[in-house]
Amino acid sequence: MSSQKESIARTLTVALLVCLVCSVFVAGAAVSLRPIQQENRQLDQQRSILAIAGIGEAGMSARRVKELYRERIVPRLVDLETGKFSDELDAETYNGLAAAKDPQMSKALTSAQDIASIKRRERLKTVYLVERDGKLETLILPVRGYGLWSTLYGFLAVEADYNTVVGLGFYQHGETPGLGGEVDNPRWRALWPGKQLFDANGKPAIEIVKGGVDAQTPNAQHKVDAIAGATLTSDGVENLLQFWLGENGYGSFIANLRAGEA
Repeated sequence: MSSQKESIARTLTVALLVCLVCSVFVAGAAVSLRPIQQENRQLDQQRSILAIAGIGEAGMSARRVKELYRERIVPRLVDLETGKFSDELDAETYNGLAAAKDPQMSKALTSAQDIASIKRRERLKTVYLVERDGKLETLILPVRGYGLWSTLYGFLAVEADYNTVVGLGFYQHGETPGLGGEVDNPRWRALWPGKQLFDANGKPAIEIVKGGVDAQTPNAQHKVDAIAGATLTSDGVENLLQFWLGENGYGSFIANLRAGEA
């Protein structure tokens, strides 16, 4: 009996040591790989920003992406409460998604306000300016909101009139491939350039509609054809744009830009 207990104890000790050694290796690998993971995430974001602005070409090397980003993109922080640029933090390293979880750096949205289903909205937001010869060419606005199965994270690029769409693209989501996942389809993304975001009174006017949009469609400049078979994802995209272009998003910031007061 004593021998059996000793054998069991030895087995448990060996198993415990193996688990301990493995956990040390796993933890060490996670710590050592974290900087690489962060760099890759940053590179993916830079690639997405350049793509939505129409800068560069597909399949660029990491080095070329970084070069173009440094040359053409200027990140700036915006205080969404005041609608003005802010130098409170470093725009390049600031993490808006993390800030949205911090009650000190964000605000809870009421059900009436939260048409994008994001629950909390950060006070500060990084936007990206594409400039040439010191003049703004394109304004890139990070956007997010819930579709059918997931939160869609993307960028909306707008011309220097702060109204005409350059492009809309999502870099992360979990929508159904072949249905809501068609937000990634180049043919659907090609419907967006040239669309007008606001009406004559400066109110968000963009709509995603069923049945096709052509030159004969009333207010066609504000409308984009919905994704076939993905009504809820299409509604989610419309809702997130309405939110971020409205008073709880970039609305006051865009108004200040137009007035030269940002």
